[in-house]
Formats: sequence, C-alpha cells, structure tokens
Amino acid sequence: MKKVLVANRGEIACRVMRTLKKMGIASVAIYSDADKGALHVQEADEAYCVGPSPSTESYLKADKIVQLCKDLGVDAVHPGYGFLSENSSFAEKLQQNGIKLIGPSAYSMDIMGDKLSAKEAVKGFGIPMVPGTDYAISDINEAKKIAEETGFPVLIKASAGGGGKGMKMVHNAAEFEDMMQLAINEAISAFGNGAVFIEKYVSGPRHIEIQILADSFGNTVYLFERECSVQRRHQKVIEEAPSAILTPELRKAMGEAAVKVAIAAKYEGAGTVEFLMDENRNFYFLEMNTRLQVEHPVTEMITGLDLVEQQIRIARGEKLSFTQDDLTINGHAIELRVYAEDPYDNFVPSINELHTYHLPAGEGIRVDNGYREGDKIPVYYDPMLAKLTVHATTRSAAINKMLQAIANYRIEGITSTLDFGAFVMNHPDFVSGEFDTHFVKKNWHAEGIISLQEQESLVAAAIARHLMKEKDLLLN
Repeated sequence: MKKVLVANRGEIACRVMRTLKKMGIASVAIYSDADKGALHVQEADEAYCVGPSPSTESYLKADKIVQLCKDLGVDAVHPGYGFLSENSSFAEKLQQNGIKLIGPSAYSMDIMGDKLSAKEAVKGFGIPMVPGTDYAISDINEAKKIAEETGFPVLIKASAGGGGKGMKMVHNAAEFEDMMQLAINEAISAFGNGAVFIEKYVSGPRHIEIQILADSFGNTVYLFERECSVQRRHQKVIEEAPSAILTPELRKAMGEAAVKVAIAAKYEGAGTVEFLMDENRNFYFLEMNTRLQVEHPVTEMITGLDLVEQQIRIARGEKLSFTQDDLTINGHAIELRVYAEDPYDNFVPSINELHTYHLPAGEGIRVDNGYREGDKIPVYYDPMLAKLTVHATTRSAAINKMLQAIANYRIEGITSTLDFGAFVMNHPDFVSGEFDTHFVKKNWHAEGIISLQEQESLVAAAIARHLMKEKDLLLN
C-alpha cells in the first residue's frame, strides 16, 4: 500500500494524513471549490478538486472519486467518517476496480447500516435488546397495539436512521397515530426509507459504546468503552474514556457483547458497537457504526494505539499484533467537539472568518484540527472546527486539564462551543459522573447561563475594586 486517497475533508482528513505520513504512505486529498485552500489540501502530497462546494456535487460523488483513484494509481481509500464512509455501494465500486477500502466490507455495512437487519443478525448471540419490535411495521393499528403491550412511553425509530432523524417519542395512545406518521414522513425525507420500528423508551439512559478491532484471521478485540451521554439534539458533543460508572465486570460483559456483534456482521477493521444503558445498569444493543468514530482519540489516549494505523494494517492483510489480554486502560481521556456554533442560541452554526485562532498545547493535550487563522467556515458542511482531547492519570485531573486547555484556546470571529464545554466540566452532575443523555436539556438554559455569568462578572468586578482600595490604603 503505497498511495492512499482520503475521501474526506477537515480535521479527520488531516488526522488520517498524519498517520499515512508516519507510515511512509503517500496521501491524496480531494476538495470542493469551497475547500480549495483548506488545511487538509495543504497537508496532502497531492490534491485534486472533485466539484462545486455542495457535498452532493463533490465529496459524495462516488463515481468521480473512484475514477480519480484509477487515474492516479491509488492503492486504497480511507473514507474517514460521514460522507461515503458507510456507503456500501461505494465500497463495492472500489472493490470492483481493485482498490482497497480501509474499512469493512459492503456486506458488513449493509447488515449493520440498517437497525432492523442488525437486530436480526445478532439475535442468536444472546445480546440484550431494548424491548419492542425487531421488524419494520407500517400498520398503525398493529403498531399501536404493540406499543400498548410494550408500555408507554415508547420510541418510534427509523430503521435507516441516525442522529435522531425519524425518531419520535410517544407518551400515550392518543398521540400515537400522529407521531408514527411524522416518523415515517421524516424517515422518507431523510433516508429515502420509511421503515420504522418500536422500542421501549429507556428512562435515564446512558449512551456507552465499545470500540472493536477485527482482522481477517478471525481475531477480534475490544478497546474498552467511551461514555457519550453528553449530547445535544441526539448528537454527541463530549466523550470520555473510560466511563465513570462501569465496573470491571460490566466492562467485560459489554466488551464481549460487542465482539459478538462484530462476529455476527463478519466484520473486519475498526468499528464501534453502541449500547443504551438504563438507570439500573442494564445495557441494550443499539447499533454498530462501521467506520472510525469522531471520538476515537479518547480510546487512542487510554490504550496508546493509533486506530488509523490499525485500520491500515488490517486492510493490508496483517494480523492484529496483540490480544485482548495485552490491552489495559491507562488513565482517563476527555474529548470536546469544538463547533462553530452559538450555544447561547440553540447551537445554530456561526459562519464567519476565524480572525483569531490559537490552539492550546502541552502535555496530555491533543487538538485534531482542520482550520487555521484567517480561514472562513464554509456553510456547506458540518461546522466542527476541531476536537480538543486531554489525557491525565485520573478523571478529576482530566477535567481540570480540559478546563485549562479551554482557557488557552483562543477563537475570535465566530462563536464556538468552548463556553459550553467549560460549563459541562464545572457542572456537579458531570463532575460526579451521575448524568445521562438528558444532561444538556436539563442543565443548559442559555438565558440562565448568561445571567449567571453576568452575576459572576459583577462579583469579580466588586472583588477587584475591593482589592484596589486595600492596595491604595496600604500605599497611602
């Protein structure tokens, strides 16, 4: 494997290229008109434009990207996450043209890309499932009957869904029909697939996922868990490893369940098995993400492994060089996704130029970054600027290090989620580890936060005035 095309942009493209350079593999970047001068373009050995700014006309043009690979003599493609990373058709086209995808097979993507087929695949492995249906349902009367038997509240979920799209909570039978029709309509609009199913709503849920690696020789290991319960609009914003609540016994049980899911999908490469955990510490299989996760740095920091390197080695046909018994957890890591969003205005994108952009640095501080000072944030893509990750010996030390890193991260020109990150790190529920996926909804109320900050500023100003008066008295 001598030349790899990175079919992505931003921080993940830059991150993949760092490992390619370390391994002595040439990198090829692709870019849209909006990304002509982007950081990932500058860091690649070669770079080629694949179309206009909208992703549908550039980064999602599978045929054009495959042809470019053929023209350039590319050996493999790393898809990053998002865009074509879980597109089985793209995987098949690469295979047909003798180009290796640094990721799982199209078969594994298809099995795990649909929540219902994933449930069917793992059914015989004794993996806990959320009560409800494991098949698509379209008859509203039948669905309502099942919901009543399952017990309200329930969730109606799109089979092909993700990120909360096509998902509706139903509190009682009276609202069921309307909510089911809304879920179906939203699923068709978002995914072109109106299949929905029903699950019991789990109260006080934690979102915990297990990282796995699987080679082509039948070896599969789990690289422990990531706690992903701090979310806004069903999207993760802060992740940590390990979880503050898992016992060694529970960690082992979840890890072994994740390995079974990978085996059920005939999986090869790096993947993530996601679980929902209720307030009684019961866990249930949700889905498998057949790609590298955004939050992979926290796993890298507690294991010392380079997951992109492991992906490449597996794609080259190498065996895993370690077993489950070789893996241990070292310290604690926390990641904050730094978005160009206004957390005081419902996290709407803040699209402007980065007038000031200085990254924090220091021992145990890592920034996976995709921008430079002077860059303009494109309106066409996800507004994530970077991922700020810290590592320390203990969870409390990691929290303190994250606060220091946030304080040293200088951004002007746009509004970012740094303030939000500091708020979470300081919140008693997060510090104690006793929080769930409703954390943001329950605790982040912009008006109250602004009022609190104004009060703190007034107190700080009063203290400063008092100290100045005391200084003047001493001098006089």
